[in-house]
Amino acid sequence: MIIQTGQRTDIPAFYSQWLLNRLKEGFVMVRNPFYPESVSRYELNPKIVDLITFCTKNPLPVLQNEELWQELSAYNQWWYVTLTPYGK
Repeated sequence: MIIQTGQRTDIPAFYSQWLLNRLKEGFVMVRNPFYPESVSRYELNPKIVDLITFCTKNPLPVLQNEELWQELSAYNQWWYVTLTPYGK
C-alpha cells in the first residue's frame, strides 16, 4: 500500500505533530471529500505500507523533529519538495 500525504494539504509543513501521533497510534481515518459520511481507516504499519509519499513546500517541521524521524525511519519514503520564488 502507498500512502500519499499531499493531495489535500501540506502535512509536513502544517501537521507534522498530527503525523507523529498517527504513526504512534498506527492508523489514520480519512473522510471522503465527495461523500462526507464515508470514512475509511488505513493501518500505518511498515509491514503493510510499502511507501509514504510527501509533497511539501516546507519539509523543515519534519526534518527538525527527531522523534518523528525515528517513527518514519521504519517506512520507505518519497519526498517531492516544491521550490518557488513566492514567500512562505
